[in-house]
Amino acid sequence: MRFGSSGIRGVVGSEITPGLAMAVGAAVGARHDDLVIGRDPRISGPMLAAAFAAGAMSVGADICDGGMVSTPTLARAAKGYGAGTIITASHNPAEYNGFKLWNPDGLSFTEPQQAEVEKLLEAGAPRKDWRFCGERSERTDLADRHAEAVLSSVGQADLTVAVDCGCGATSHLTPSILRKMGCRVLALNAHPDGHFPGRDPEPTEDHLGLLIQTVKATGADLGIAHDGDGDRMVAVDDEGRYAGGDRLLPLFAKMHAKRAIVVPVDASMVLEDMLPGVAVHRTRVGDVYVGQEVKRTGADFGGEPSGTWIFPKETLCPDGPYAAAYLVALLKARGRSLSEMLAEIPEYPILREAERFDPDRRTAVTEALERELTAAQGELTRVDGWRVAFEDGWVVVRLSGTEPKVRITAEARERRRAEELLEYGRSVVRAAVAG
Repeated sequence: MRFGSSGIRGVVGSEITPGLAMAVGAAVGARHDDLVIGRDPRISGPMLAAAFAAGAMSVGADICDGGMVSTPTLARAAKGYGAGTIITASHNPAEYNGFKLWNPDGLSFTEPQQAEVEKLLEAGAPRKDWRFCGERSERTDLADRHAEAVLSSVGQADLTVAVDCGCGATSHLTPSILRKMGCRVLALNAHPDGHFPGRDPEPTEDHLGLLIQTVKATGADLGIAHDGDGDRMVAVDDEGRYAGGDRLLPLFAKMHAKRAIVVPVDASMVLEDMLPGVAVHRTRVGDVYVGQEVKRTGADFGGEPSGTWIFPKETLCPDGPYAAAYLVALLKARGRSLSEMLAEIPEYPILREAERFDPDRRTAVTEALERELTAAQGELTRVDGWRVAFEDGWVVVRLSGTEPKVRITAEARERRRAEELLEYGRSVVRAAVAG
């Protein structure tokens, strides 16, 4: 099993098994002698956590089990250990799970670190004699420590906020933080449940009908939504309109950008238009790549259209609860509504689609896309997949790092042109998938 753009991830039982969890635990424990681990609410989480811990202890590493926590909670906790592991599949459906690894500085494992783990997975990490097995302990204060850190960085706010936690790992954390800030919180799907009965874990507009209705019906100042593990945060404005990553990214960038920001290849070109004096570094899609570039360049901020936000003065991990608290505090401090602040941000039409493909044909699909897109008339870059840029827009075609899908993103200053670029990408991808 290899790392994707968000760690190791797959369907439980066929791709993600207790055997794999034990092997990953041994591989990580062979290089880091004390580990903190956690899991999101997925049904398979306790099983995989136990297997991971057994593998790590078998090579002599000590394990501290933090229980059910959000990904940013675990990443912050890694500061006191050699490394951290969260067992999660983030925004994927309930049948998925996986492993994401964290350094003490809050940055997820880099590609060289991932390659080292993969090497040990193939070779097998050497086990210790029974006399030198690692020890296991537990902690129950990680979420409280995370909340304290967030509250120490944001101000008070007395707004009314609807929060849809999606039955995920933030179900208690984000509502508690906002209440302690002074907000009136309307909590939705705020009971951890690994079946995710409230909605799909991915906080897209299609999945947030209840949150949108709640904001409209109650006159709430805004709505907040997370994914299954809490590394993502998107919003609904005071008029009940979805404010996803494409809208929040330029808002956050405007607030933080002084010298440089980091975004993936599929982020809006409105950033360059809006921030002419700021360097916009573009990376592969995935918070690990954004985080690495933020650290390397010393950038002021990093973010993705998916709703992951990196505030480097806080942590190099995307922190959904912090982003929620920051947004609420920002609105209160400015004395303005989210709809008013977003109205000042230019908006270009961005269109997104995805086409599934047979995983066994991944190489053939990649080769077909390479042949066709290399012949495109625009400016081609290959930071992540294929990005073909024109004077008035661009299209990105890339294979997902977490699912057997080819993702297509197109943007232009005019909608008709964006639709043309999307259709071009769609035709190329469908031909490649069909073979």
